[in-house]
Amino acid sequence: MWVEWGAMVEGARGRGRPDLLRRGLLVLGGVAIGAVTSEAWWTTHRRMPIAGGPAGATLGNGQQDVGSGTLEVTWSGRTNQRLVALTFDDGPAPQWTPMVLDTLARHRVPATFFMVGAQVRRHAAVVRDRLSGHEVGNHSWGHRDLAEVNAAEAYDDLRRSHDAIADLTGAPPVLLRPPYGHLGGAVLHAAARLDYRLVLWSLQMVEREFPDDPAGHAQRIVSEVRPGTIVLGHDVGAHRRLVALRGLTDMINGLRSRGYTFVTVSALLGAGVGPAPTR
Repeated sequence: MWVEWGAMVEGARGRGRPDLLRRGLLVLGGVAIGAVTSEAWWTTHRRMPIAGGPAGATLGNGQQDVGSGTLEVTWSGRTNQRLVALTFDDGPAPQWTPMVLDTLARHRVPATFFMVGAQVRRHAAVVRDRLSGHEVGNHSWGHRDLAEVNAAEAYDDLRRSHDAIADLTGAPPVLLRPPYGHLGGAVLHAAARLDYRLVLWSLQMVEREFPDDPAGHAQRIVSEVRPGTIVLGHDVGAHRRLVALRGLTDMINGLRSRGYTFVTVSALLGAGVGPAPTR
């Protein structure tokens, strides 16, 4: 404000007093508007439920019930070996999940499926007895954005899905991928309570960029994989996603030609699970 006012005074020579006053009022008006906007922003955010709300990673004032008390977030594996983990979100469903499982079985490739609990309950028969060699992680109950709910709601949602997956597979899931990759504090708290390892991804299938070109899409993914890459795909969703699934064989063959071995996420992260055979 002072720099602007000084410039106005310096440039006032040759100008009339009304012009100078008008410019001064404009500056002061701008400051006033900025102050009102800033106050409105702070007023709004003061009213947001930070404590105990979606941003809060604690619950109440008592002892925190958070399992082991730590939470690890992973985007990719730490390795110099040519290992890659394929992951598929949002299933299971009868239209595409069997196609993915058929392709993986044909090429003896293990993968990690981040399943939605409601889908598991609805379509358990689609994957029952077909998950040997694969891994199943939690992807919430109904794919709502858990970064918008409080810690109690996030926990209830994840717990419900956790139990559905355990019933299906016979073992509780140990990995969590929240919908959209959103990590609100409430999600972190709930994940810690369930002793999850939180897994995101370092490379995502980009179907929109390759309409009707499965081979081109596969080539793009193959060229971008690095040791330890976690690849995000989907076995449920919009029709365009079939580009990636139809090119899955080319993707597998292309990565193998580069010397890559396919493993589950837990194997990639060294969670005590040995790499499954892929040849």
